[in-house]
Amino acid sequence: MIDFPFDAVPTTTPAAHSRYVQRVRRRYADEIARFAQTAPGTPRTAEITTLIAHLREQGRELGSALRVARHLVMERLACLDVEGGAPMLEITASVTELAEVTLDHALAAAEAELDLKHGAPLDAQGQRIDLWVIGMGKLGGRELNVSSDIDLIYVYEDEGHTTGIEDGGMVRGRVTAHEYFSQVARRLSTLIGDTTEDGFVFRVDLALRPNGNSGPSVVSMGMLEEYFLVQGREWERFAWLKSRIIAPRRAMPGGEHHQRALALRDLVMPFVFRRYLDYGVFEGLRQLHRKIRDEATRRAAGRPERANDVKLARGGIREIEFTVQLLQVVRGGQFPEIRTRSTLKALPRLAARGLIPADKAEKLAEAYTFLRRIEHRIQFLDDQQTHMLPTEDADLAWIADSLGIHAREQGSADRPECRSSTCQLLEALCNVREFVATEFDALLHDGRDPKANGCKGCGGPPLPVDSEEFLAKLPEDLAPHVRQFAQQGKVAVLSDAAKLRLAKLIGRATKAALDAREGPDGAPCMNTDTVRHFVDWLTPLLRRDSYLALLDERPEVLNRLLRLLGLAKWPMQYLLRHPGVIDELADPRLLEGRFDAVAYQRDLEDRHTAWVRAGQADEEAVLDTLRRAHHAEVFRTLVRDVEGTLTVEQVADDLSALADATLSVTIKWAWSYLQQRPGKQGRYAVGRQPHFAVIAYGKLGGKELGYGSDLDVVFLFDETQDAPDPQAGPDTPSAIDAYLLFARKLVTWLTLRTSAGELFDIDTALRPNGNSGLLVTSFHAFDDYQRQRGSNTAWTWEHQALSRARWCAGEVALADRFETTRRSVLSAQRDPVALRDEVIAMRERLREAHPCPTDQFDIKHSRGGMIDVEFAVQYLVLTHSHAHPALLDNVGNIALLQRAEDADLLPPGVGHAAGQAYRELRRIQHRARLDDASTKLKDEALAAAASHREAVQALWQAVFPGH
Repeated sequence: MIDFPFDAVPTTTPAAHSRYVQRVRRRYADEIARFAQTAPGTPRTAEITTLIAHLREQGRELGSALRVARHLVMERLACLDVEGGAPMLEITASVTELAEVTLDHALAAAEAELDLKHGAPLDAQGQRIDLWVIGMGKLGGRELNVSSDIDLIYVYEDEGHTTGIEDGGMVRGRVTAHEYFSQVARRLSTLIGDTTEDGFVFRVDLALRPNGNSGPSVVSMGMLEEYFLVQGREWERFAWLKSRIIAPRRAMPGGEHHQRALALRDLVMPFVFRRYLDYGVFEGLRQLHRKIRDEATRRAAGRPERANDVKLARGGIREIEFTVQLLQVVRGGQFPEIRTRSTLKALPRLAARGLIPADKAEKLAEAYTFLRRIEHRIQFLDDQQTHMLPTEDADLAWIADSLGIHAREQGSADRPECRSSTCQLLEALCNVREFVATEFDALLHDGRDPKANGCKGCGGPPLPVDSEEFLAKLPEDLAPHVRQFAQQGKVAVLSDAAKLRLAKLIGRATKAALDAREGPDGAPCMNTDTVRHFVDWLTPLLRRDSYLALLDERPEVLNRLLRLLGLAKWPMQYLLRHPGVIDELADPRLLEGRFDAVAYQRDLEDRHTAWVRAGQADEEAVLDTLRRAHHAEVFRTLVRDVEGTLTVEQVADDLSALADATLSVTIKWAWSYLQQRPGKQGRYAVGRQPHFAVIAYGKLGGKELGYGSDLDVVFLFDETQDAPDPQAGPDTPSAIDAYLLFARKLVTWLTLRTSAGELFDIDTALRPNGNSGLLVTSFHAFDDYQRQRGSNTAWTWEHQALSRARWCAGEVALADRFETTRRSVLSAQRDPVALRDEVIAMRERLREAHPCPTDQFDIKHSRGGMIDVEFAVQYLVLTHSHAHPALLDNVGNIALLQRAEDADLLPPGVGHAAGQAYRELRRIQHRARLDDASTKLKDEALAAAASHREAVQALWQAVFPGH
């Protein structure tokens, strides 16, 4: 946008142009010299604390010492910023810490003064009650301006009374905690905010407190909680997002009362961040922003210089902050990793989540830094809380020069006359503000569709969904369905605004369906049936306003949703079960790439860390996090699938990799929660990593997982890692007890249905001895069972299943050991005839369990179906792998058929043809499930699949002649 440094660079421009700096130097020359000698560099907490102590030692009262300290710090910061090239964040951090230190000193003095008058405030348990000074806005975000007021809220932790003061055997001065802290607040404001001969420390603004200027100056935790529940407004959530305790220091991180102060965090977090996608806040912020813009416009009327307000005018600092805060509040309830009070820290986090393009996040950060640097120079001029560019040419030139903008010999191509540094500053400011305003307007549009409702003649005022006038404007074949929808009792009780929103959404959907593009197969992907599906999808969501608000606020999401509903039927069922995944449609990267297991696990770990940091890492939050993340990835794969960007094999690979990654994360997290469990199993887990593995069988083992497939798994643990204690008693923790409990916990975590839905259905029947065996098996026992050692050994069908088994999660050391056992078992020499008879018998039992009419073809179970391919491959592996080790690799049925053919175990062409038939049958099955259709083919579909069936039957005859 501009071709000079956004952040500070050293310049030769003197800070002394600032009239404020001139005044400070004239009055406090000796103090400035002494401060420069004792504490050079950027003043931070330690230096500021020492400075105040030195000023007190010189005989200054506390109020005077605090004010003089501010002047000395500000003079230093002006020099560092203008002349020394200090980064903007270094300046704001110093001002923020100046506020923290001075408020801590003032609070301690105010409480000491009131203690002498009323005694200490105590709660019912006799513990001293703390008053917390809460910094809001830029103070809370550690981004304070050099001449900013400070937005404060005073909260005390509990009700109670002061002890009073003993006086001649009587107690006087006993007051309530509220009265005590109200007096402390008044004294604090005097010490910090009053203007004396030494000036002020900070201007104090209490307008953000509950009930604003009409509310009490201090509130208790109980009062604040009730206010949040009953009266808290949407815009206040944005204000409290940046809140943090800034005094007393004992309540801040590292202080002795910090744990007590966390109660405030636990109260504020649920108010600011909802546990769902909160698109309903758009309108609240939109109204607040209109008020701010209208006020800025009103103030600028007749005063053109006021239009150059770098904070409140169009494209100013406030709009960048609103952009960031809106995205945080909407999604921060589910994605705690984007929570941060700092605007500049939030932008890359939002970009990492895909909530804002990375290049735009970088440009917004540059714009924010640029505007804040201008703001600082405006305020350095006269120590005034203003954000408007000065009108004096000399002041403008000083600002431009101090930003590192130099005069040019010739201007730009667009403005050749713009050569001075001042002209370039104004041009750059115009460009930056235009970029910011454009991005902000794109995010916070007014919610109206630029076109009509999306149906014929939909002009004029908006209409409710249950009005005959609206229904009359819909296509004839759609209107009856919408009328039936609108006549439901659930629709009748909705507010007028909700009915208008429904009509707008249905109108937009109708227009989108009629204007639809072609699908991957070349046919139109949407029609009025698509709108019917959309209306049906709306029915169970009528009371979940946030999802409807999302579709209202993001028309592109609605269009993508409709296209998805038009391309296949199964996505509608998935969306009904997990409506929250529609937010994924807002991500423009949705169709790009494939599932990335490393990034998925990294994101989950970041999210878990953020839950812990927020004090909200309870099991419910963790289970919901796993489910939402898994549902979102399944949905991304589903969209890529129905859009035709993935093959059936790629879908299965991605879903299998997703299951593996989810299992890995779940094992890690569940073990950490087992460590917190009371009892001997929890004691066993403490200080240990789980020597535990999940073995995948079936579809997961063969990496052929489909949507909604069960996970066939076996749990193993390595008993050699933790030798039993020979002196163990009945209460001594043991490995088997701990792993049995852990396996049960793992199954619960994976299968429990929470408010976020379910994760997997788990089948552990393939473990040794099936459902009568232990849920978890030691590796030694599993190895013996599979190798036929002892009286308790595996059946042939279990060895068939083992051909598709693999380690998929848990301790990596067990992966190689399992694979060694698997290969040894599969490659053991067997009687081919006996094995053939057992495999054929098992195949017949399966076919009898899934009967199919003779005029139909069950893709999976009929003769010539997919099960025939799988059994033939398993027989080839068990019979010939001792002589052909290439058959031992778990590479899938198609690849194994080709290897068998290459090894002359099948006639030429038979293996290849059967493999291609298997691939096509999988594709047909997959498409049928997406369309919610039967997998039993008949008529034309049966005839189309005849060649595939014949190829599979040829394979069966080649492997099992005469059967």
